[in-house]
Amino acid sequence: MKVDLQYDYNYRKKAQAAHSERWPVFAVKGRVKVSIISSKRLLSTRPILFFSLIMLLKSYLAWMVIFEGGPSWTTLLKEIPFVLIVYCLIEWFASKRKLLYYLIANVTMTSILFAVIMYYKYYGVIVTYFALAQVNQVTAVKNSVFSLMDPYFLFIYTDVVVLMFLMFRKNRAVEWKNSFKRKENTRFVVGLLTVSLVICLFNVLPNRASMNEIVKAEQMGILNYEAYTIFSNKEIEYVDSDQISQEKINSVKKTQTPAEPLLQATAKGKNLIVLQMESMQNFLVGLEIEGQEITPNLNKLVKENSYFKHFYQQVGQGNTSDAEFVVNTSLYIPPRGAATQMYAGKELPSLPKLLKSHGYDSATFHTNVVEFWNRGELYKAIGFDRFYDAEFFGEEDTVFFGASDDMLYKKTIDELERMDQNDNPFYAQVISMTAHHPYTIPDEKRLITLPERFNNTLVGDYMVSQNYADHALGTFIEDLKARGIWDNSLIVLYGDHLGLPIYSLDRHEKDLMAEIYSREYTYTDMINIPLVIVNPDKNVQPAQYDQLGGQVDLLPTVANLLGAPLDDQVHFGQDLFNQTYNILPQRYYLPSGSFLSSQELFMSGSGFEDGRHYPLAGDGNDESKTTEDEFDRALELLNLSDSFVNHLPNWKTEQK
Repeated sequence: MKVDLQYDYNYRKKAQAAHSERWPVFAVKGRVKVSIISSKRLLSTRPILFFSLIMLLKSYLAWMVIFEGGPSWTTLLKEIPFVLIVYCLIEWFASKRKLLYYLIANVTMTSILFAVIMYYKYYGVIVTYFALAQVNQVTAVKNSVFSLMDPYFLFIYTDVVVLMFLMFRKNRAVEWKNSFKRKENTRFVVGLLTVSLVICLFNVLPNRASMNEIVKAEQMGILNYEAYTIFSNKEIEYVDSDQISQEKINSVKKTQTPAEPLLQATAKGKNLIVLQMESMQNFLVGLEIEGQEITPNLNKLVKENSYFKHFYQQVGQGNTSDAEFVVNTSLYIPPRGAATQMYAGKELPSLPKLLKSHGYDSATFHTNVVEFWNRGELYKAIGFDRFYDAEFFGEEDTVFFGASDDMLYKKTIDELERMDQNDNPFYAQVISMTAHHPYTIPDEKRLITLPERFNNTLVGDYMVSQNYADHALGTFIEDLKARGIWDNSLIVLYGDHLGLPIYSLDRHEKDLMAEIYSREYTYTDMINIPLVIVNPDKNVQPAQYDQLGGQVDLLPTVANLLGAPLDDQVHFGQDLFNQTYNILPQRYYLPSGSFLSSQELFMSGSGFEDGRHYPLAGDGNDESKTTEDEFDRALELLNLSDSFVNHLPNWKTEQK
């Protein structure tokens, strides 16, 4: 059917005179004139509608990135009511500069959504204002952050750029400001505000008990969840100090202390060298790509010593620094924030202090500046005698934010030789850094060439950087042997944290990981890191252990080998050579309530009943092997650790 539309100029002039409006009106010839207000006019004169539509589109983008099911019609009901509350308040209170307030609110909520997207891509969790308080640390890893940014993420700021451009056009800016002077009907604003508030409360209140933060954010809506975390201010219910003891911890863990522990004191009086390897995951062990070993030196260590294949990270926001904390204290990371920020002021029981009572000298080696993640304060709280940081290693041959692994090992070996010449044994923690996300190392350090399908992928760059780190490690091992330190030392090597987050990989990269594993890459694989223990006792034979372990277990394991009893030191780990059962609570990279048992990884949902189960073997078997009792005990362990640290005295106060 053909409709003839006639532009009515007279009507337009009348409308302009009467209403100062500039929009054309069309009439249907031969029948009746129908006034059709264009969407452009409606949006330009109703800012609450214009900006709400923009925020809805941005919310859909965030949901596409974060939630498995993506956005749906419920996204409208979960995100827009919060937006409307903000805009209704502007309509109610702003009599002047209303456009400015709309722009500020728009940019603020946009930035929250953008931060949520980027943080999820890096950590796999929903960022809150507690984590954003550490945003100053992001500048040091800006390359990692930028590498995770898909170009379409920037679309979230498109409207901001366009509006700023229009604002610099004087005529357009005046026109916009005049159109925004139109004040919404007060009754309409109050009614819309009331309905929006009720819907927000309906989204938030029933879902407060959800354990999984991602599930909670999806149930509440992202903006509602962010507001909830600010105003909920839920205090931790700490256990009284007189109820915290090693016996209590062992009871919750169901740990049985053997009468005659295996391998006890087999490394007594020897040096201790702890090698913490940046981003090293367990799948690297024995990995070959078309005949090329990715980590030949690590593979040799695994074959010739004690190797734990079911060993897992227990870090949080502080990543590498959190690994340092957990390994040296056998305590869990705090419920929020990095351990170095939250716990560094405490008088912490630690491995350096334990070994000092047995005559050990201690030092830690890290090529970054000691101020990063507040390490200087942590080292004092832990009790290291000395630390070596960027000032010691210099700026020669730097990669990312510190000297390369070659330079780390080259300068560290000289210090270890000097320490070894003393009468007393030493404890040295050496932290590698070159294989750091996003793994774009200099060309001269790219020592292998992978097949073309790995080019320009995070997976390919990761393996190339780990190959370099392994090469530098091999050189360090040879130097230790040549200088007579190797045979006189207990060597512990482990990964500090994951290197390839599932949520950072695109479809092609996930296919590459599936090729490596011959199955889907899972969360269990993601947090699985290697542990190798080199015992100088010649009677200790090479072996591969199936025992489940985590970074919290290193202190008691090492203490047993060195013959340093932990009778008077509270610890949450266990000796891996003398236990067959373990339970490992997880925080941060996995939802609250997640833990590992001896057979699987459990990831919480709203609680235990709707949680997910991931077998350690990665065989895809969905049969549950964890129990609700284990779930409750994992949460109790975390609370006991939080409570124990809370009751510790502050070392700064004690010094005064």
